[in-house]
Amino acid sequence: MDAGEVATRWSVRVAVALYALAVAGMLLGERRRWWRTAARWAWTLACAAYLAHVGCAFQFFHGWSHAAAYAETARRTEEMFGLAWGGGLYLNYLFTAVWVGDVLWWWAAPAAYQVRPRWLGWAVHGFLAFMIFNGAVVFATGLVRWVALAVCLGLGSLWLSQIITKRRRGPP
Repeated sequence: MDAGEVATRWSVRVAVALYALAVAGMLLGERRRWWRTAARWAWTLACAAYLAHVGCAFQFFHGWSHAAAYAETARRTEEMFGLAWGGGLYLNYLFTAVWVGDVLWWWAAPAAYQVRPRWLGWAVHGFLAFMIFNGAVVFATGLVRWVALAVCLGLGSLWLSQIITKRRRGPP
């Protein structure tokens, strides 16, 4: 494995690990300021690591070519699902915009971010989780796939336990 491949793989692994820490912090920190602060930093660093991954992927694998990235996305999609479609690349672009926008909003207007409509938070986190699950579990192989699946199941369990706890506790 050359240095470019190592940088590309490890930047996304760091991004996913920090994403998991951030989401756990968000779930646990609803009523604790320290957790929210830690979650915001993890969220920001996760996004930065993801942007490094995108830069590495375009530098070392696609030669900064959208067409090359599209062709590779189509090839991988055909390999997995039998359909040579590169449109998933546009979902990756949307993923990038949504995550960067969410980070910027949290830093620029933290009070507004904390009281944003619940449906908007669900939409953002649902989309990001869907994309991360696909990248880290569906399209991954080997140990990375199983570790990512365990992380996803752990976050899902934490989310479910928070819902159950809130129902028992009642409104804030």
